[in-house]
Amino acid sequence: MIPRCLVVLGLLACLPAMAQIRTSDFVADPPPTKSSHASTICDAKNGLLAAWFGGTAERSPDCVIWLSRQVEGRWSPPVEVARGTEDGSARYPCWNPVLFEKRNGPLYLFYKVGPSPSKWWGRVMRSDDGGITWGASKRLPDGFIGPVRNKPVELPSGTLLCGASTEDRGWRVHMEWTQNPFGRWERTEPLNSALEWGAIQPTILRWPGQRTQILCRTKQQAVASSWCNTDLSHWGPMTRTALPNPNSAIDAVMLSSGRALLVYNPSTDSRSELSVALSTDGTEWRRVLDLEKGGGEFSYPAVIQDREGRVHVTYTWKRERIRHVVLDPAGLN
Repeated sequence: MIPRCLVVLGLLACLPAMAQIRTSDFVADPPPTKSSHASTICDAKNGLLAAWFGGTAERSPDCVIWLSRQVEGRWSPPVEVARGTEDGSARYPCWNPVLFEKRNGPLYLFYKVGPSPSKWWGRVMRSDDGGITWGASKRLPDGFIGPVRNKPVELPSGTLLCGASTEDRGWRVHMEWTQNPFGRWERTEPLNSALEWGAIQPTILRWPGQRTQILCRTKQQAVASSWCNTDLSHWGPMTRTALPNPNSAIDAVMLSSGRALLVYNPSTDSRSELSVALSTDGTEWRRVLDLEKGGGEFSYPAVIQDREGRVHVTYTWKRERIRHVVLDPAGLN
């Protein structure tokens, strides 16, 4: 038998996490497919939405984009909203959906289609009723990916700034922006040499003073960072942060408190832990919460703060399901 004192101590050790995590559930239970991966979450005008790609396995042609809506605290049965048949008779797997709703504007679903990340292309769909119905999908112009994995940010001008990357000539990051995803797009040149940094999938943070930071997944066992002032076409050199990275996706969000919150795998070689870190300057980060610790893969987080101030995180749970966690940011210290 376990001594009562040890039970009490164990419960006390769990109290901080219990105070910070309000709820935890699966978006689709049971899931509609054998494999689920790369989720996105959005606080849309008609409520919380989550999307992901799912099929037999990643890269399988049967991978499509699934969407679920939270209604009265419960996730609706997922529905298929996009599949890789938009470009002709051939069917390709779908990848990396990104939901984003503009201020007082439409909701967009960005996603990728193609046989592999080195050969895929970007597409976009629009909804004017918060994701209940969707218009026709459009392929983005050649040379543009759209937000490759993480949500864009909307600038005061209404421009969407998107973190993009390519893998056809090594892993390279670039930035894209548009006022209208169905219209004109602009982009930077690559921000890194693939020989120096194997970097992809930037997440964007807008700091006070119009300074913008990106944090990137890399092959170099650390999260990389780059900064920009007011000119979106000019970014500083990519530098190493103290944050470890096991070649796995990350996501971050600026909180209403002025702090930045990052969800990441705190390891150089494993996706078996998923944690939360906070920063007040984008340089120094402090790990404040572990969302997962144990066997299996916990990866590809997406994070937002909703209109009521709650933080929502979705992530891949063992490549089988999408887990949704609600955090109280006031309890993260």
